[in-house]
Amino acid sequence: MYRKNAWKQYSDPDLKQCEAFCKGYMEFLDEGKTERECVNAAEELAKKAGFISFEEALKRGTLKAGDRVYRSWMHKSFMAFVIGSAGIARGLNILGAHIDSPRIDVKQNPLFEDSDLMYLDTHYYGGIKNYQWLAMPLALHGVLVKKSGETVRVAIGEKDTDPVFYISDLLPHLAKEQMAKTASNLIDGEDLNLLIGSIPVKDDDDPSVKKNILRILEKEYGIEEEDFVSAELEIVPAGKTREVGFDRSLLLGYGHDDRVCAYPSLQALIDHKGVPERTLCAVLADKEEIGSVGATGMGALWFENTVAEIALLTGDDRAVAVRRALENSRMLSSDVSAAFDPAFAGVFEKKNAAFVGMGVCFNKYTGKGGKAGASDANAEYVAEIRSIMDDNSVTYHTSEIGKVDAGGGGTIAYLCAKYGMNVLDCGVPVLSMHAPWEIVSKADVYEAYKCYCAFLKEAGKRSL
Repeated sequence: MYRKNAWKQYSDPDLKQCEAFCKGYMEFLDEGKTERECVNAAEELAKKAGFISFEEALKRGTLKAGDRVYRSWMHKSFMAFVIGSAGIARGLNILGAHIDSPRIDVKQNPLFEDSDLMYLDTHYYGGIKNYQWLAMPLALHGVLVKKSGETVRVAIGEKDTDPVFYISDLLPHLAKEQMAKTASNLIDGEDLNLLIGSIPVKDDDDPSVKKNILRILEKEYGIEEEDFVSAELEIVPAGKTREVGFDRSLLLGYGHDDRVCAYPSLQALIDHKGVPERTLCAVLADKEEIGSVGATGMGALWFENTVAEIALLTGDDRAVAVRRALENSRMLSSDVSAAFDPAFAGVFEKKNAAFVGMGVCFNKYTGKGGKAGASDANAEYVAEIRSIMDDNSVTYHTSEIGKVDAGGGGTIAYLCAKYGMNVLDCGVPVLSMHAPWEIVSKADVYEAYKCYCAFLKEAGKRSL
């Protein structure tokens, strides 16, 4: 069960292709620090590759083999399809990733002032370690939608000329009580207040900082305080993705979980040549980090409904066609896994851990403890995927998320497996997962892309 190091397999042309692919990924990661921004970037990539919008397909009233179509769902989830020559009921080859990441959100009534310091009140999103977000430069991304319907887009803190924002920490000289706390209690969620200003107005009977900040918001962005009620503002680390190490083999970035799988999934679909037999699909979903809930999470029916629309547009309007399409589908639930970290070796079972630089990793099951929350792929399907990977020279290994009783996690796999389709978790090992800055290997990113290309081309060619 020897694990191959992907770097050892690469020729000079391989290295060049790896670097080129990762450059595109870095650009995608920097452009997409929120799910909305990821959808915008995905739409642009799809349009450049000749995909038409779902709305255009509906106007045409038909889709034929080889057609390429994409659909944005509420600006926060995204689907793209390449229509196959076989009927939709034969099933799809699906790559499913998520594009939301742990972060801190701004509350609906967020503005408050204390001791001539102005703050935004916040509510964290997903599983974070609160203390990791202290004392670092932060950016503000998102939208505010006015009552008129006008959308104000915000991305402040990324340019060199932009201001950044900040959540303060306590100096060590006064932190005796703080340092005696457990890490989970080091700072409460309610105390993750974002510092946004400190200059009071001068020419007013009430010289408050808040009035000055509101004047700036009105002047620079046309924003009133009440507009925060209908806003989606996300606080993320400020800065671009960076190469790590003297050999530049690693990538430091925000949101590798799970955009490091989303980008290769979409790019694999875009790069597919010719007319496939089975319809191909890439799904980039929202809300995975909080249970895939809500209208844009994978637990909603937007994907199933879109498959039904595709069936209708390809000429099969039987109700059973959609059920058969989903049941006969093959899917890789493209999500990251926890990379083995020698600094914290005690929580891993090394024989079954994911390793940086060893290529893409497959998790037959995820879940917690006794596999709670897992879909647990069939052995027959795992064997098919093994065969596809070996035939296409993909470097891969298998993994679990830590020791059996150490914790665990889940993906969107179980939500798709409910249709009866074969689903296997597959993704990139990540160091410091859910931290503001995470690390992945360039080689693993490239092997994920190769894996997804091979899957789209080969999956479903044999019965299980």
